[in-house]
Amino acid sequence: MDLDYKKFGGLVPAVIQDYSTGRVLMVGFMNEEAFRKTVETGFATFYSRSRGKLWMKGETSGHRLVVREIAVDCDQDTVLVRVDALGPGVCHNGYRSCFYRILRDGVWVENDTRTFEPGSVYGGSK
Repeated sequence: MDLDYKKFGGLVPAVIQDYSTGRVLMVGFMNEEAFRKTVETGFATFYSRSRGKLWMKGETSGHRLVVREIAVDCDQDTVLVRVDALGPGVCHNGYRSCFYRILRDGVWVENDTRTFEPGSVYGGSK
């Protein structure tokens, strides 16, 4: 099955979900090469729109995403990648998931605690 990379300018959104818990961990984008590398290596690989290059999640932090299952939506333009997350968190801000804020009474509120200190993983301060 071919994915439809045309709708989003050569990319498909990739929703990353924890295989065990079902929690959404992050959303990234894949071009054809990133998708192929994800399938070939078994580790989630993305296309960085800001850097204009491929990156494997965990190449800096070591917090890799081991692919357990890949599904595609009905339009074949978005993938759901179910993973086992290695390490204490996926978010570069130090949380288990990038979705650590919820809207409560019109205000964004953090509803999770940090699982690691980003400065110790990425250097500098986050």
